[in-house]
Amino acid sequence: MPAGLIALGLGSFGIGLTEFVIAGLLPQVSRDLEVSEAAAGWLISGYALSVAIGAILLTAATTRLHRKAVLVGLVALFVLGNLLSAVAPTYAVAMLGRVVAALCHGSFFGIGSLVARRMVPPERASHAVAVMFAGLTVANVLGVPFGALVGERWGWRATFWAITGIGVLAVAAIAVWVPAWAGAVDQAHRTGGLRPQLRAFRSWQVWLTLGATALGYGGMFGAFSYIAYTFTEVTGFSDTDVAWLLVVYGSGLVIGNIAGGRAADRDRDRTLIVSLAGLAATLVAFGLLAEGRVASVVLVFLMGVFGFAAVPGMITRVTDAAGGAPLAASANVSASNVGNALGAWLGGLAISAGLGYTAPLYVGAAVVALGLAVMVVTARTAPAEQVAAARAAMAAK
Repeated sequence: MPAGLIALGLGSFGIGLTEFVIAGLLPQVSRDLEVSEAAAGWLISGYALSVAIGAILLTAATTRLHRKAVLVGLVALFVLGNLLSAVAPTYAVAMLGRVVAALCHGSFFGIGSLVARRMVPPERASHAVAVMFAGLTVANVLGVPFGALVGERWGWRATFWAITGIGVLAVAAIAVWVPAWAGAVDQAHRTGGLRPQLRAFRSWQVWLTLGATALGYGGMFGAFSYIAYTFTEVTGFSDTDVAWLLVVYGSGLVIGNIAGGRAADRDRDRTLIVSLAGLAATLVAFGLLAEGRVASVVLVFLMGVFGFAAVPGMITRVTDAAGGAPLAASANVSASNVGNALGAWLGGLAISAGLGYTAPLYVGAAVVALGLAVMVVTARTAPAEQVAAARAAMAAK
């Protein structure tokens, strides 16, 4: 495995911590900053919306720059944001830290996925993206539960100090291990700027894939945002149990990411459809069986498996449909975080309306079902040459 992929994985590990660890810390943050559960949830939604905006703006602004240098700068911005969160004396400063850290997120994964693909043969593109995203999934297995434990013992700010340190290590690893040639910008993007990238958005396949990403990932994340409350208020687990339950969920993410990346290299659209269908069914079952401890453990694991199995395939699908434009890759991350914000917002509305702490699961299932419908249409309307190319790639394997 190229060392550069490990460096990118370390960066995605830190970013994964920043994005997901807050879900396990929401009760502490809410009490410490003296805000409501819904307001605390906006630290998740605000992050997601900032990712959506930053992904487009920063990728557009850096389109002619060397991608390795851009990645180093993005992770440095991530370090600054988490430092602000660690020292935040008020809710407003905590939100500012979340926003600053989020600005790098979309561009890092969008640009990083293109750099990762260059380090491996074309037929292993989805697998390379999965390796980079493995840091994100490992963050849920080890980092997020560890962050919850650190927060339980030393306070939620200590968790963000630890993430800041990881960000510093990631900056050094990317600077040393990512080869310069993998970050080189091709001639068309270097001389044409944004124009050739914007042309990629004329394709309906790009827009449909972005829509499926937003709905599929958003439905899963909307349910996940309030999972700590589901476990403690419905299933009857204690606050300290949340840490190991997040390990179970994170284990599912790791397995789903790896399996989904390999499956997408064989039959991408079928993998995406099966993943979204499995996620919708899992969320419904979780809502129905949330009072049972064993069932909840099994279903949160499956939620992780199906929830992340689609990620590598979605990214390679949208970049292939866009002709490799970096802006499209970042737009895919942006779309997922628009969905995240929508899902967290809808889940919070359902709870505020008195529908209970299983309501986000049902809301998430409905959103994912819409994403499944969009993905089916996307697959069936794919251009004939795209389908032929996919079949040829499968036959070559």
